[in-house]
Amino acid sequence: MIASCAALAGCGSTSRPIGSGPAPAETPALAVSIPIPAAAPPPRRVAPAQLTSAIDALARNFDGKFGIAIRAVDAGWTVTSPGARIRLPQQSVSKLWVAMTLMDLRDQGKARLDDPVVVRPEDLTLFHQPIAMLVKGDGYHTTVGELLTRALTHSDNTANDRLLTYVGGPAAVHAMIERKQLGDIRFGPGERLLQSRTAGLTWSQSMAVGGGFEAARSRLSPEARTAALDAYVNDPPDGAAPLAIADALSRLARGELFTETSTRILLDTMGASVTGRARLRAALPAGWQIAHKTGTGQDLGGRNAGFNDVGLLTAPDGRRYAIAVMIGDSRRPIRERQQLIQSVAAAVANYAGGGATGA
Repeated sequence: MIASCAALAGCGSTSRPIGSGPAPAETPALAVSIPIPAAAPPPRRVAPAQLTSAIDALARNFDGKFGIAIRAVDAGWTVTSPGARIRLPQQSVSKLWVAMTLMDLRDQGKARLDDPVVVRPEDLTLFHQPIAMLVKGDGYHTTVGELLTRALTHSDNTANDRLLTYVGGPAAVHAMIERKQLGDIRFGPGERLLQSRTAGLTWSQSMAVGGGFEAARSRLSPEARTAALDAYVNDPPDGAAPLAIADALSRLARGELFTETSTRILLDTMGASVTGRARLRAALPAGWQIAHKTGTGQDLGGRNAGFNDVGLLTAPDGRRYAIAVMIGDSRRPIRERQQLIQSVAAAVANYAGGGATGA
């Protein structure tokens, strides 16, 4: 079983306001890595010219459909690339909204992280699903907290889809996004339907095991796959604007979306992520902290639809920056995609390390 602050946290609901004193006993046992001060939304300030110029240069030199958004959590300014306001494929970034729906239900007293749950063979999905190895006999008996941990830290597709069922399905996630006013963020139909449609297939549960999905996809003509991928990229059902994601992460960091304990559980779990070692985290200097979620879509030849990293970066002095870098459609090699994401993180770190005020 994967251990994390989410799995170790107590699971009752809490309605305590942010900054109202010591947290109850259910606070995660692990040290809190990202401070969550009580603060009103910051005033909108002019974006720093140095960072704006750096992001503009990165955007000019990358070929593809992409967007970059950086939000200073405490200062309120925003730096964006031209593609920051268009919907781009999220892929596994969308696991964040399932996790947020769970935290919202937890705050309402309608969900607990220690609730038992069973993952059965009919729950298996495709691609990255390490939990599948544990599904035997009558299924894998676990908890909601462990599903959350697996979904966010290892990007386990089956763990996330089973958690999606627990919180009420896509409709519940849509309702949370609307109620919290998170902006231009879509949530798709779940991993199986999303990926099969992107490939040009109709889902069958037999595709979940033994490489069944990959085998079925390999039998499609290049024309069919290209048409399906074009349709996905042009109107992604899981599409979101990078600016909306950066804004949502900024609000999460300020404690505007959930109770103090739920906010800390979510950020600590994101901080324990092991994915994307060559993306945002690779460019951070010593002393910086990151809580993030990656997303990676399907490839077709040299083309990729969805290569992302979004998260909260915290400087050694406590200043925080919400970042969303999303590459929605590109033929650039994976190393160049990684370098774009790293370069955005490096630009923020260079700016913050320069002693800029009001950052």
